[in-house]
Amino acid sequence: MCRSSDYRDKRLRVSALFEIKDKKIVIDTGPDFRQQMLREKVQKIDAILFTHQHKDHTAGLDDIRPFNHRHRMDMPIYGRRLVLEQLKQEYAYVFENVTYPGIPRVMLHEIDYSPFKIEGIEIIPIEVMHHKLPVLGYRIGDITFITDANYIADSEKEKIHGSKILILNALHKEKHISHFNLEQAIEVVKTLKVEKTYLTHISHHMGLHREVSKELPNGIALGYDGLCLEV
Repeated sequence: MCRSSDYRDKRLRVSALFEIKDKKIVIDTGPDFRQQMLREKVQKIDAILFTHQHKDHTAGLDDIRPFNHRHRMDMPIYGRRLVLEQLKQEYAYVFENVTYPGIPRVMLHEIDYSPFKIEGIEIIPIEVMHHKLPVLGYRIGDITFITDANYIADSEKEKIHGSKILILNALHKEKHISHFNLEQAIEVVKTLKVEKTYLTHISHHMGLHREVSKELPNGIALGYDGLCLEV
């Protein structure tokens, strides 16, 4: 239980919603997906991008059903082959030959590391490493979103350069086997040409938002649930 009275210290699992013109694209549907969509009063989603197959990023997929029903559409899902295969296992009832009313309806789109478009919006995948697991970050316009990473190759950093906003994981202050810690995240940001960075995927071991914010260099801030950014 979070005992802080600061709303910025009360965090759900990591996700992001991009709104470009009248299109809405969600990155990851964690266990808190339903709660997040209700909190932000999201009425429509045009597509979902998955970064990787870990449960804290996929466990809310079943809750796309209201969007299926409301808009009479199958939800476009984008991910690497291994991610889509994992979804087929975890949500086998969605992909059975014999279906029944009310199950989530999806359209799977396998992607790799090549740029692609959703409703005319260019998406640039960025490969990062989550220990030994390849994970995709995404650049959409001038915003780059990267979670669950502890290594980014120089060739992938080139895709980030010039972003106005970078959202990057920083788990806590101690070193971790598969996530950047605070010091490492700051060092990565120094190698990138970005205007502003917000740190995400923050554990309770990081400390209080108010206190940690005092330690951060100019141009770097802690993210928090419900944060809205505009470019």
